[in-house]
Amino acid sequence: MHDNNAEGSSAELMVDLIISLDGYASAEGWPGFWGLEGPEYLAWLGEEGEKGYTLLLGSRTYRLMSGMSEEAAAEDSGFSEAEGASLTGLAAVPKIVFSSTLESPLTWPNCELVSGDAVEAVREMKRNRPGPFSTLGSLSLCRSLLSAGLVDRFRLVVFPVITGVTGRERIYDGYPDISLEMVDSRIFDGRLQLLEYVPTVLDGPPGTGSR
Repeated sequence: MHDNNAEGSSAELMVDLIISLDGYASAEGWPGFWGLEGPEYLAWLGEEGEKGYTLLLGSRTYRLMSGMSEEAAAEDSGFSEAEGASLTGLAAVPKIVFSSTLESPLTWPNCELVSGDAVEAVREMKRNRPGPFSTLGSLSLCRSLLSAGLVDRFRLVVFPVITGVTGRERIYDGYPDISLEMVDSRIFDGRLQLLEYVPTVLDGPPGTGSR
């Protein structure tokens, strides 16, 4: 078992994901947030952006989000006012990008590039840097950090859609077995459900002598 508290008083790390009911991070042909973001949810995103998180992300998410942030800053971007503000606001947030293919300097402001092993780098950051840390997208990075027992909070916002045909990027494939202790829940706009847990990675199913 990998206990999330094993890091003692180290900085807190949260895996933060949005997800369809059937476990996808996105869906082909659907708009962002599956077209279901509402004023309560967008206001909450703004509040979360003011909490001083350092964002952790991989190269694919970096390319996607930096491009969207740049697009949102342009006139007639096609994003709603709230979406545009959220995307452009990411430029000011401190970000750590894990990649062996990208090269410094990164063009998106406030980005630090780490080319070594992400798990070991994050382990060291939790010990020696002030937090809190949160992931941004980056499904394989999230999976690696969870498997290593480095994650203190596992937070989902569940969108009420099933995208069995068009769904892309299955979130839970390759995950270890994990027990989850719920520490928070909330409903946004009468339809989106926030679920926040303390995760513990299991060595085997309960009742088999492992935990």
